[in-house]
Amino acid sequence: MKKVLVLGAGLVARPLVNYLLDQPDFAVTVADVEPGRAAKLVGAHPRGTAEVLDIGDRNALGAAIGRAQVVVSMVPYTFHPIVAELAVERGVSVVTASYVKPAMQALDAKARENGVTLLNEVGLDPGIDHMEAMRVIHEIHDAGGRVLGFTSWCGGFPAPEANTNPFGYKFSWSPRGVLLASKNSAQFLKDGRVVSIPSADLFARPETIGIPGLGDFEGYPNRDSIQYKEAYGIPEAGTVFRGTLRYPGWCETLRKMVELGLLDETARDRTGQTWLGLVRELAQAAPGADVKAAVSSRLGLPAASPIPARLEWLGLFDEKPLPAPLASALDNLTALMIERMSYGPGERDMVVLQHEFLAQTGGRTERIVSTLIDYGVPGGDSSMSRTVGLPAAIGARFILEGRIGLKGVQVPVVPEIYGPILDELERLGVRFREKRQAL
Repeated sequence: MKKVLVLGAGLVARPLVNYLLDQPDFAVTVADVEPGRAAKLVGAHPRGTAEVLDIGDRNALGAAIGRAQVVVSMVPYTFHPIVAELAVERGVSVVTASYVKPAMQALDAKARENGVTLLNEVGLDPGIDHMEAMRVIHEIHDAGGRVLGFTSWCGGFPAPEANTNPFGYKFSWSPRGVLLASKNSAQFLKDGRVVSIPSADLFARPETIGIPGLGDFEGYPNRDSIQYKEAYGIPEAGTVFRGTLRYPGWCETLRKMVELGLLDETARDRTGQTWLGLVRELAQAAPGADVKAAVSSRLGLPAASPIPARLEWLGLFDEKPLPAPLASALDNLTALMIERMSYGPGERDMVVLQHEFLAQTGGRTERIVSTLIDYGVPGGDSSMSRTVGLPAAIGARFILEGRIGLKGVQVPVVPEIYGPILDELERLGVRFREKRQAL
């Protein structure tokens, strides 16, 4: 019996655990700090075991890892290097859906020495995006061609029929990470030129991106795209861009919310303060002044701007006490968004991932567009949980079965890894549609 340890029983873990339990010779242990969460995932399955585990307890964590052959770590990314270090010492392989950080990369030599695979970035983004990009890039290179440009867009949001609030977005977990991403800077390559976008301008000029069958979205750059010129092996490319998709209106709204100070991370004592009071303070409105008008003035909004109405819908002009009066504006906003912008019963989410390649082979130039559109199951698994959890589960399975044999720190950019995972994802209904156009 092959033994897998899943660390973390959060919102993306269910498809992962179910997939592993579907393998007839796998015994799966799910460990989580919250009693009941792991047990709920495992249920009464005869090859499933639930454990309560505090990953801050190094001895308990090491013991749990030592009882497994592969660990799938779905805990916060800061814990991955700790998990990996303990696993390498015990000859146990690890799979994560998170970016490789320096502390993880530092374990590469020891992992190779101990015959351990540390497979990272096998979720959606990062993960499926890497795999499909490399599949097409290697196909172009194998035909003797060159990749002149690579552009990628990815987003997760409500399916069209569930897009029922003025923000065009809903959360199935804490929005803190999504909100903090709005304060990132970005850089990318455009026609051979490095373009740097400071955090204050991240949402200043969103592009309009058309997705066939779904209509127009808006997109903005996602952190540092330039590194993928080397990571994807496309030194010939003059354009390398990775961006995030949202429904129209998100960028202008978040930009103004940042400008107002609603995403400030400084904890302050606002005991007794209401949302209206907080917004009055941030807008520097005089006592007795119309706060909504003060916000519009403070932010330089035109009379026809929809932003004040969005903020009003969210409840920012209500005389309602702050949920966390001793915390930051960001913490309070996070709590409010969870309350107002969560998925309702039976609503489904949607993931869109689109790669566009400009390729030249011989004297022929063509545009290749590869698109994934995936929907959650009403009352069942979300698309986000499937597209994050399934690649990690498949990676763990293939390591145990010997189909992925590379040792050390790995990401899914080589055929030995991405090929079988993409094939299995397609079998499970997560598939890309490709279109080619001669130019």
